[in-house]
Amino acid sequence: MTVPETPAPLSGLHRLDPAARLDLLQQQRRLDERDRAVLDAGLSLPEADAMSENVVGRYALPYGIATNFLVDGEELAVPMAVEEPSVVAAASKAAKLARPGGGFRTEATPNLMGGHIQLVDVPDIAAAQRALAAAERELLAHIPIRGSLLARGGGPRSLTTRHIPHSEAGPILLVELTMDVADAMGANIVNTALEALAPLVAELTGGAVVLSILSNLCVQRLATAEVLYTWNALADSRTEGRHLQRRIVQADALAQADPHRAATHNKGILNGVEAVAMATGNDCRAVAAAAHAWAAGEGRYRGLTRWTVVPGADALPQDSLVRARDGEPSGPLLHGRLTLPLALGVAGHSTRAHPLVPVSLKLLGNPDARRLARIAAAVGLAQNLAALLALVGTGIQAGHMRLHARQVALAAGVPAGQAARVAAEMVASRRISTEAALSLHSSLAA
Repeated sequence: MTVPETPAPLSGLHRLDPAARLDLLQQQRRLDERDRAVLDAGLSLPEADAMSENVVGRYALPYGIATNFLVDGEELAVPMAVEEPSVVAAASKAAKLARPGGGFRTEATPNLMGGHIQLVDVPDIAAAQRALAAAERELLAHIPIRGSLLARGGGPRSLTTRHIPHSEAGPILLVELTMDVADAMGANIVNTALEALAPLVAELTGGAVVLSILSNLCVQRLATAEVLYTWNALADSRTEGRHLQRRIVQADALAQADPHRAATHNKGILNGVEAVAMATGNDCRAVAAAAHAWAAGEGRYRGLTRWTVVPGADALPQDSLVRARDGEPSGPLLHGRLTLPLALGVAGHSTRAHPLVPVSLKLLGNPDARRLARIAAAVGLAQNLAALLALVGTGIQAGHMRLHARQVALAAGVPAGQAARVAAEMVASRRISTEAALSLHSSLAA
């Protein structure tokens, strides 16, 4: 992993116009003219046609930069591809508030992905399981592995079985493969391996193969982010910081107790995680599926984060990733932790087909797959804090509506150069609608 030589955080990016933002990025993040041209042009029609089927155009998303992120001591400019108003701004604000507590600390487990072969009509389940266990080494050796995967330390790790005695289709024997997919997301690697194994498995067991496919619930591929917020960092002109800390913990408790709240709670986390995944060419649907399945893993759907207030850094759990900085102000600390299964890749054709992906990875310091997952987890945790802070403070709409008003103005046909002014007028008058946007635009043009 190449760490960018950019010790200073980006500052004031939101106050600049797009061209000036690019100038600053080019200066601080060592982007070249080719990178800048790709950011300006995006995906071409021929490139889009090569990526999908029946292509007739391109559907572009805003590509923003989340600032202020200090992740494991590294200053980051985080690319986020997302259309929802306030997401990038919220992540940047939460990252800024985290800096007095030392920023985010993260870890990730190895890049292990699993998949299964479904067998039915197996004449003797117990005998089949014994035969597969005895032949595990020979079966793993049969898997075709590319040299590039082996060079990066990847390859098959284990082959196990699981019996599902009762299903609507009768008894099922699952043959489960675990592979280290190195820096790839791993879907193609695992699926290729499973399809190669399927005929051999059927012959050994006497059963019929129904399907061979990876599992997106990658429970062995976890990313964790932790953060500390000081009470005075959270305080604003209206609300005392200790009060906000308590309210955030109480709001998080609701997400643990009620699935209706948990769904929205987790959606906010995925606002950040998926925006990073999209910007780096990864599969957002797989990310969301894994996160939601993980949230329901204990038999009840719950929030993915855990927020607690501790009296000081000495009261943190022994296995905590974070520690308060020396000279930390006295008073309680808000401790946040997010763990989720996260399969993100930086290698393979699927993550390099889009021309913006190499630029995104360059902005992040060209991380390996585990580092990218750790960064995405940090962004998800920041996004959650920003949402909770707004909910227990001024309310979610105060900041959101300012950005929503701009979208309303654009949808009404207001030129992009005048949309910000029309939006500000709508917010001030508390009239955010197409009619108000058209009326204000007409008055400005008169």
